[in-house]
Amino acid sequence: MSKILNVEHLGKTYTSGSKQLTVLDDINFSVETGETFAIIGPSGSGKTTLLGLCAGLDYPDTGTVELSGTDISSLNEDERARLRNENVGFIFQNFQLLPTLTAIENVVVPLELQGVNNPMKIGKELLGKVGLGDRLHHYPSQLSGGEQQRVALARAFSNGPSILFADEPTGNLDQDTGDRIVQLLFELNQEAGTTLVIVSHDLELAQKCKHQLRLRGGKVVSNEILIES
Repeated sequence: MSKILNVEHLGKTYTSGSKQLTVLDDINFSVETGETFAIIGPSGSGKTTLLGLCAGLDYPDTGTVELSGTDISSLNEDERARLRNENVGFIFQNFQLLPTLTAIENVVVPLELQGVNNPMKIGKELLGKVGLGDRLHHYPSQLSGGEQQRVALARAFSNGPSILFADEPTGNLDQDTGDRIVQLLFELNQEAGTTLVIVSHDLELAQKCKHQLRLRGGKVVSNEILIES
């Protein structure tokens, strides 16, 4: 199977005053195309920083990230933005919906930026799949947290990404709502055949993934396959 994400000797250090804090130290792993992959670890272990580097949202200090066959470490900001628009979907803990846009408008924005034909049709279909077919014209402030995350799910899949990064997708939701979001996430992912990389402290969620990478103190402490193909 081909690798959609390959990380080699990745390192990231932040400077605070006269001190340097190494957040990630010599991280190595790869993700196969179509795989479900969980990155877990305690708070402060470097999970979110690692996700941002893998998605090209930040530059590493050392090492390389190869995404969809491209070394994104060597790209400039515009080139990385183009690669993300064409290949990557995102789901965040705090939803990150645009408050002045309705549910359907939030979903179709990525499609319109790409010049996709019939973006409204695609958006309506996706919102229907996540159970919000009757909430198309509601603004985020008119939706519950679970409904907002469903809109974020629909938006994440709208551009047909080859890889989707989810950062604590259930972190701001109650248990029942979070379970429903996870179910929808895996259903949509399986249907689309997208590679899914999840950052979470939720071990139950991580156990649903085929592959699990565990961080502690900015280092990989385990890298194992949980579900054999």
